[in-house]
Amino acid sequence: MLLEMKDISVNYGKVSAVRKISISVPEGKIVTIIGGNGAGKTTTLRAMSGMVPLSGGEIHFEGTRVDGLTSDKIVARGIAHVPEGRRIFPDMTVEENLRTGAFLRRDKNAVEDDLEKVFARFPRLRERRRQMAKTMSGGEQQMLAIGRALMSAPKLLLMDEPSMGLAPVIVEEIAQIIEEINAQGLSVVLVEQNAELALELADHAYVLETGNMALEGPADELHDNDHVRAAYLGI
Repeated sequence: MLLEMKDISVNYGKVSAVRKISISVPEGKIVTIIGGNGAGKTTTLRAMSGMVPLSGGEIHFEGTRVDGLTSDKIVARGIAHVPEGRRIFPDMTVEENLRTGAFLRRDKNAVEDDLEKVFARFPRLRERRRQMAKTMSGGEQQMLAIGRALMSAPKLLLMDEPSMGLAPVIVEEIAQIIEEINAQGLSVVLVEQNAELALELADHAYVLETGNMALEGPADELHDNDHVRAAYLGI
């Protein structure tokens, strides 16, 4: 197992955001976390990447406990986070944004190779490499956020609401990118409000409700679950 969260809890002050949930991410698979607003999905991703401390439980990555490490050390171990809302650097160019993703790396030749791979995967980023990031469309900014994460040479990619606010045609393009990245061996944890999309892409799924684990199982089975269909798929 690439990553394992064991009975983790997260509090914001006196407010309990996530309560004793366990999630496993097999190597080379896409795992999705779905649920309504306030379910704890983003908090769970932030715990994986060291952005919020645990109130209880443990997180293991490649067999080593990583909870308690700072975010930069978790990135160095191979976990990259594409945050909700993209969070690119608006007043930097596309290329400058991408290079920030490799700020911990010292393998300069490999960084240049990876930059070329990102430009090959996202031709629009190559076309706009000197353009200020804030002048790009929402879809282009999402591609930039993904490309920046890939520049850290991750083993696990965490993606928080990558389809949010994008036109349907761009959502399809982002979905294809996720599938292609995974097909090349990169494991993905996907948080999505678009449950239909998430369950189509994922191998395994977890359903969070008000900070608790409600359901988990193979994504195709959860797609046919009566509760999931009624609550999240509108069927």
